[in-house]
Amino acid sequence: MRNDRILERKVFYAGAKIFNEGDSGDRAYLIQDGQVEIIKHGMTIATIGKGELFGEMALVDDQPRMASAKALSDVSCIVISRDTFRDKLAKADPFIRGLLNIFVRNIRNLTR
Repeated sequence: MRNDRILERKVFYAGAKIFNEGDSGDRAYLIQDGQVEIIKHGMTIATIGKGELFGEMALVDDQPRMASAKALSDVSCIVISRDTFRDKLAKADPFIRGLLNIFVRNIRNLTR
């Protein structure tokens, strides 16, 4: 018997703040519909949409959120919890886990 988890879904209405730069992060989001603005130091650094993931870096390295996220339109997302992420990561090849940690560290260093 498979142990499938039911995926949590969440809707953020246009204009809603999803999270703030500096917040602790315990979940990532996969956009199913809508657009999200990613903001760092008060400036828009990206606009992302369907099929894109955000908030994942805080799950990788347990550091505070490096940017804020705001719904530009009504946004529906699949929520990826820290536990689900860690379960999946634990099953990944150690080489891939190491690369992921290096990528996240490098991105954080570049965006300071």
